[in-house]
Amino acid sequence: MSTSTQQSPRLSHARDLSRPGFIVKLILMALVNALGIYGIMASYGQEEWGVLAFLVVTLIVVNYVYFSKRAIAAKYLVPGLLFLIVFQIYVMANTAYVAFTNYGDGHNDAKGPAITQIMKTADGRVPDTPTYPVAVLDRDGEIAFAIVDGDEVKVGDIDEPLTVVDDAVADGDRVTEVPGATILNISEIQQRQNEVLDLRVSMTDNPDDGWLRTDNAAMAYVAKSTLVYDEAADTFTSAEGKVYTADPEQGLFVADDGTTLSPGWRVGVGMDNFTRVFTDSRLSGPFVSILIWTFAFSILSVLTTFALGLLLAVVFNDPRVKGRTFYRAMFILPYAFPGFLAALVWKGMLNQEFGFINEVLLGGTTVEWFTNGFLAKLAIIGVNLWLGFPYMFLVSTGALQSIPGELAEAAVVDGANPWQRFWSITLPLLLVSVAPLLIASFAFNFNNFSLIYMLTGGGPNYPGAPFPIGESDILISMVYAIAFESGNRQFGLASAMSILIFVVVGVVSWLGFRQTRKLEEIV
Repeated sequence: MSTSTQQSPRLSHARDLSRPGFIVKLILMALVNALGIYGIMASYGQEEWGVLAFLVVTLIVVNYVYFSKRAIAAKYLVPGLLFLIVFQIYVMANTAYVAFTNYGDGHNDAKGPAITQIMKTADGRVPDTPTYPVAVLDRDGEIAFAIVDGDEVKVGDIDEPLTVVDDAVADGDRVTEVPGATILNISEIQQRQNEVLDLRVSMTDNPDDGWLRTDNAAMAYVAKSTLVYDEAADTFTSAEGKVYTADPEQGLFVADDGTTLSPGWRVGVGMDNFTRVFTDSRLSGPFVSILIWTFAFSILSVLTTFALGLLLAVVFNDPRVKGRTFYRAMFILPYAFPGFLAALVWKGMLNQEFGFINEVLLGGTTVEWFTNGFLAKLAIIGVNLWLGFPYMFLVSTGALQSIPGELAEAAVVDGANPWQRFWSITLPLLLVSVAPLLIASFAFNFNNFSLIYMLTGGGPNYPGAPFPIGESDILISMVYAIAFESGNRQFGLASAMSILIFVVVGVVSWLGFRQTRKLEEIV
């Protein structure tokens, strides 16, 4: 007679109600749900329906996965998949979408808000309307107006028209207290005077009723647009009779004489952003120069850092060298120093007026490191060599130690000299290991934005270019200048250039890995 006893599998920490693991899971899920619900409420308030739908679906999936017995594998995959969707797929899809639009300064929103903004920026006081003592408020960082209209206190801002606030307090015709807001004093108003003077608060939801504005932050008056919008004809007519007709291809209201109204609205422009860098004469010249310099910078950075790192690795791989551990530790120091801080330090050392390089090493010579294009590029290559050779020294040292010593001994027996052994045996075997790292280093330097931005800022600038781009800019810093540093920011053009950079890096990496396979076949 045999007896068998089957023990039920032990529950994991996350399922056993009596163990701390379940309590920890419950707390973490409560935090996730709280953040998710907050995001849903915020999305609803901003009318971001796509974000709201994504958060709702995500919360349902996350709760099902972490409270279900049938989705064990998904518990490990869901966090990574969510980050993949948010930080990779969404970013790439949005960049691709923006690249085919005219999104940028003057074309930031849809057509409806653009029409409202045009009317508000071309306004004047409405005759025979009352003026109101106005209180300037700060509500969560946003400027708002508060007035006494009859027996009621009304508050509004750039997004919301004047609305009655029942629990606000007024002293006569001036508002003295509004719950959830701070009334700014004279000093605070002066610090934010541009925001105050630019603010237009709609009287009602109907734009034809006008809006409230102020010229002195003490009294406000009702204003209306001097332009008349004809919705049926989709035109604006000025007080002088000039007619501006909507152009759906440019996203602008255009008059017969070519003048336009600002702002416009966002429209699709097809391949215009991709072709503009080649067809705009003010941009094509600097773009070609920057493209060539980007390749030169990336290739020279890889070659110089690899050459110096390999040379030092070969020298300090020789057991006859005393104190190798100390020297290797010293070589790693530049790699341990934050790159952007090192660039700032070098920027100070290369200062042409009082930098250490000019004052001490060059005996007081004024070398224009940052105002001469060639010297600026030379400085970038030099600083990047200082920053990059420790990495190549480390990988070369590791690769050298993995090469069997018997090969070198056999070569010695065959009569090969040191150079022949290095060129025919050491270097090919070493390249098999480090070639993928060299390709990765090329891709990194192709987009080495922080070094350029911190050291030279891309300067000296090209005269006459439509954007603040310079001779030492590489493509990625050029994209940044177009997107964020220009007085006329062009996000669509910057996105198109980002896609071009992605294609170039992808093609170069593909070609590089094909060459790596040939090295493996040799071995």
